[in-house]
Amino acid sequence: MAKRGGMWADLQRERARRQRLQQQLERSHQQAADRARRERDKARREAERRAAANERERKRLYIEQRQAEAEEMGAELDARVHKLESLLALGLNDQLPPTFVSFKRDIEPPPFDPQGLDQPIPEPSFADMAPLPPGALGRLLGKGARYERELETAHQEHERRRSQHAQAEADRRRRLADLRTSHEGRVREAAEQVRRHNAEVEQFERDFYAGAPEAVAQYFTLVLDAVTYPEGSPHRSRILYRPESKELVIDYELPAQSVIPVERSYKYIQKRDAIDPISRPAKEIKERYASVIAQVALRTLHHIFAVNVPDIVAAATFGGYVRAKDKATGQPIRPYLISVSATREAFDELVLADLDPVACVKQKLGALVSPHPYDLEAVKPVVDFENLLKQFAFVEGMDAAAGLDSRPDLIDMTPVEFEHLVRQLFEAMGMKSWVTQASKDDGVDGVATNEDPIFGGLCIIQAKRYRKAVGVDAIRELAGTMEDKHATKGIMVTTSWVTKGGHEHANRHGRMQIIEHEELKYLLKEHLGLDVLISLPKQPPKGRK
Repeated sequence: MAKRGGMWADLQRERARRQRLQQQLERSHQQAADRARRERDKARREAERRAAANERERKRLYIEQRQAEAEEMGAELDARVHKLESLLALGLNDQLPPTFVSFKRDIEPPPFDPQGLDQPIPEPSFADMAPLPPGALGRLLGKGARYERELETAHQEHERRRSQHAQAEADRRRRLADLRTSHEGRVREAAEQVRRHNAEVEQFERDFYAGAPEAVAQYFTLVLDAVTYPEGSPHRSRILYRPESKELVIDYELPAQSVIPVERSYKYIQKRDAIDPISRPAKEIKERYASVIAQVALRTLHHIFAVNVPDIVAAATFGGYVRAKDKATGQPIRPYLISVSATREAFDELVLADLDPVACVKQKLGALVSPHPYDLEAVKPVVDFENLLKQFAFVEGMDAAAGLDSRPDLIDMTPVEFEHLVRQLFEAMGMKSWVTQASKDDGVDGVATNEDPIFGGLCIIQAKRYRKAVGVDAIRELAGTMEDKHATKGIMVTTSWVTKGGHEHANRHGRMQIIEHEELKYLLKEHLGLDVLISLPKQPPKGRK
């Protein structure tokens, strides 16, 4: 029994030892698991902290970006407003008025392209086709006769190729000569075009310094066209010249009200993640628009008087209008917002860099200025430009060319149809034309305005569908009508011809053009594609065709 009790105790001790070991192992595993869990929790908390910091940084950077965007938009507004505030000052630094020399062209002959024909065709080489001579063994084997036959054939082929080469080389030289002839023709044509253009510019210059109304108006149109304005400013103009008073009349399209930004700045609203505009006060908008109008008027007059020709232009009248819609009717309107006249002498007294534009035009120049320009309250212009053109009663145009059959005879047309055909001709030549009413037209068959900046102008047209000669009385009548209507040019168009006395009177007048018989046919063919007949009882005198 003693032995059994000792064994039992040993077993209990061993079991207890194993239990302790198992418990130690479990504790070790638990401790390791706890350490891993703590590490995971620590890493998670660190990641969450970093993510929160990154999110805060991302939000901070985004807010700064949106705020910078709002500031940039505000800076763009400030730049636009600054340009508008400086319209007059910027205009004082514009380049000098264009010179007549700058209108001329230089001859730039087109380069000659030989298209590869300037390189001779290589001659055929006999060596390339000659057979190889046989060696000593080949001759012993009887190949000499064969070689002689091949050699003769090669000579014949060489001669054939030489003949072909000679023909091809002759054809090359001929085609090269044709190209040179064609190129020389283009060079002469280009030189002639430049010569004609420069001759027109020289005549333009002579007419300008002679005080011809058309030339003076054309030149000053070019002066104003060369002026640069900020975006949104149309600065389109029309000009007439009154030689009797040495006065330019300028009809000018002003910038619309939208040129003044209605926003003063921008602000980023973080709560809504939006950039909201901050409105400009209505009073400021209206004051700035009034300043723009005054600056444009003074700047335009400055550019006119900057051309130092006091014997030609002693005064200028500026009428500024805007294109808009009548809020009551929806119809387009052109209210004049400013009208001002100034003599060169009075304008030269102004120190444009230091004055208040609005005060200057109102107090010094006595301009008619809209009391509420932003609201398009119109004023009556000092000189009504439109009235100068509307001295004539116009009717709607008709398509006379559409009714012409193959080889029509202009003599068979009615006078009204002929007048409308002439109108279409001028329009095809780049003019804007109208036909006057059949009655009360003061001897005017039509009016045309050419909007070309150099050679355009207002023209009085007489269209004579005559079978017999047009006498000097008709030319005198046209000249008188030109003076009465303040036109810059007169054009007599006739199916017949003008007498010698009529031509002499037109030449002395200097601002008249005569289009007769064959020239009329040529112009209709050139610009309207009409091949017409003019059946006259007798042919025009020699030299009048």
